[in-house]
Amino acid sequence: MKFVDKRIFKGERFSIGIEATTGRSYLAIPVANSLVEYEEYYEIDQALVEDCANNLEALLEIARLCRTRQFDHHLIMPAGRLRGTAL
Repeated sequence: MKFVDKRIFKGERFSIGIEATTGRSYLAIPVANSLVEYEEYYEIDQALVEDCANNLEALLEIARLCRTRQFDHHLIMPAGRLRGTAL
């Protein structure tokens, strides 16, 4: 899988983009466990990525749900055994 960020929201600590192989849109959040920092990728509606300036509130809410693991049914890659916590 190749995740290509279209926009990075530094202050809000998430990014949005397109997975190049499948064309699926995603929102990514940084997470860390005791060994490594990495990103978790959650599938989102393509319209949110295409018109992100008008969808900021919706993206912020999705990022909040991802950080509290309430959006896990949209994980693109299943969480591993040593799943990290949101940064």
